[in-house]
Amino acid sequence: MSVWAVVVAAGRGERAGLGENKVLHRYGGVSVLSRTLRALQKSALFDGCVLVLAARDRDACEAVFRQEGICPLVRAIAEGGQTRQASVLNGLKALPEDCEIVAIHDAARPFVSEDILARSIELARQTGSGVACAPVVDTVKEVGEDGGVKTLDRSRLRAAQTPQTFRRAEIVRAAQEAEKNGWLATDDADLYERCWGRVTLFTAPDSPANIKLTTREDFMRGESAFRVGTGFDAHRLVEGRKLVLCGVEVPCARGLDGHSDADVAVHALMDAMLGALGLGDIGRHFPDSDEAFRGVSSMLLLAQVMRMMEERGWRVANADVTIVAQRPKLAPYIGTMRANIAEALGVAEDCANVKATTTERLGYEGREEGISAQAVVLLAKGCA
Repeated sequence: MSVWAVVVAAGRGERAGLGENKVLHRYGGVSVLSRTLRALQKSALFDGCVLVLAARDRDACEAVFRQEGICPLVRAIAEGGQTRQASVLNGLKALPEDCEIVAIHDAARPFVSEDILARSIELARQTGSGVACAPVVDTVKEVGEDGGVKTLDRSRLRAAQTPQTFRRAEIVRAAQEAEKNGWLATDDADLYERCWGRVTLFTAPDSPANIKLTTREDFMRGESAFRVGTGFDAHRLVEGRKLVLCGVEVPCARGLDGHSDADVAVHALMDAMLGALGLGDIGRHFPDSDEAFRGVSSMLLLAQVMRMMEERGWRVANADVTIVAQRPKLAPYIGTMRANIAEALGVAEDCANVKATTTERLGYEGREEGISAQAVVLLAKGCA
């Protein structure tokens, strides 16, 4: 059963006061849109995605994708309409004929979890609709036309979120009926209910985290908690080993000695991240007494550290790595190293710096006996 997503990114986001479409604004070094698309991609639940984008934002979006990389899940781009409802209809029209289930999701909800996505899809398969929602925690007052106030029972109230997932044929029919009859709604579940009756709502344990970034304060809250970590590592240069730095094999007569691939730069970076998380060092997590790590790529170990970080609700804001080596000359490889680190950390390249220096022949690096590396990383609270 083909499952697609329609990601709505055509709004102006004026309440955020950012001077641009808020989903193109960086949140921890990466645009909100990229974070949302990566969350869908990471879930492995979708066969493709239609991105709905306002014509005015096309150039800005292309610039973001050039810098951060376009998500491979995006198979088509539809033009936004005058209203969200019209934008969603344009997105639905761009779906392939073999699409049976479609999840409609706001691009401004980058923290959606795999569990919420999976539940939404499964309910749509079973009942025709699966709409994510959250319990209402505030007391809600209804004000009548005469000024009278009625207190609503919040235990029976739900705040609708996205994804809102449906059988494609049914939501397309509902959207077409709305266009024909002039129905106006603020979400897709309303249209579905008018056309087909009851919608299926669900709440997940992590629904409170599935927030929509709306105001400037939302963005500021996401950037308000930080941690800094530093890392250092050094390895001896020996015959018969490859020289690997930041995942790049550098031509050299000698390589670094170590239990893994001895990527000293990545080791320093991992130590910096673990330090910021308060989780010790790489020796604690990847001991050289464990044969499972013999010869392993340090980039794979970095991916494990990334998972530790994400599980604790942190993300990388930026990182800076310094490699200290007399030889070989590393300048021709710095660009690739930087790109590797940026991709592994899930940040734009200008948030992942790699540089090399010498010691003017002082010390063991200067005598070409070994190579050292230092790293500093800034972590910010928020889902990656």
